[in-house]
Amino acid sequence: MSIGLRKFAAVLHRMLWMVFFGQFVVRLFTDLPYNYWLSWLPALGAIAVSTTLSRSARQRMEAEPPDPVEVAPPVTGRWSALNSPADKVPSHGTHYLAQTYAIDITAEPEDGPARPGPVWFWPVARRGRAYPAFGEPLYAVADATVVHAEDGQRDHLSRSSLLGVLYFWLVEGVGRTLGGGRRVIGNHVVLDLGEGTYALYAHVQRGSLTVRAGDEVTAGQRIGGCGNSGNSTEPHVHFQLMDGPDPETARGVPFSWRGVGVPRNRETFTVREEATQVP
Repeated sequence: MSIGLRKFAAVLHRMLWMVFFGQFVVRLFTDLPYNYWLSWLPALGAIAVSTTLSRSARQRMEAEPPDPVEVAPPVTGRWSALNSPADKVPSHGTHYLAQTYAIDITAEPEDGPARPGPVWFWPVARRGRAYPAFGEPLYAVADATVVHAEDGQRDHLSRSSLLGVLYFWLVEGVGRTLGGGRRVIGNHVVLDLGEGTYALYAHVQRGSLTVRAGDEVTAGQRIGGCGNSGNSTEPHVHFQLMDGPDPETARGVPFSWRGVGVPRNRETFTVREEATQVP
């Protein structure tokens, strides 16, 4: 599937969901001039588009399995992995936004306050600074050129209680999906690593980026901080490689972190500062 066709499909997918949910808002004030069951057609169309895109990505993976690209780790210190491609692909259950081989990691320091665990009821939400990952430095994984950088979206409260997670999935998640990819990704930076490979860091802390589009960076250079913007339940680093600069049209590329590999779900690993440098 060409880049143009993938872009069209992404826009069509979002517009169909907007029409679907828009109908229910209109119904609060007036009757629609067609049968209720017809109002479900946009949702069925959106699901069909999503299924077609997923099938295309899966067929490409099977026909031309990409080789992992080795890069330096984007963090230092002690972390644990979530939603890892070492356990399943696509790691986040979708190929959308080139997330096929994406990984989430959260800080698990040996010293200092521990990362708060999920709860059933209270507290409903926590501030970002309650999590050791919040504000942790993010480093360039290779010598690269910055092709996109934005950090104006807010860092919201955690969604780690039952009520918070329900709100995240049923209200906030829907709204962000309708808002497009950048609302899902939140603050983010994209690096051109050369040879058709791009690195994306998502959910970056508001106002933390030290680079802008066009800047040249070196491996190990600090480029921002870990945050909780976008579609995120708690402060964490979302990292992925892609074959293009736009996550809405790019396809995922597998990665391997130098000295670490690809951590499995719930695996704890430690990155020393020298591991972020080019050997």
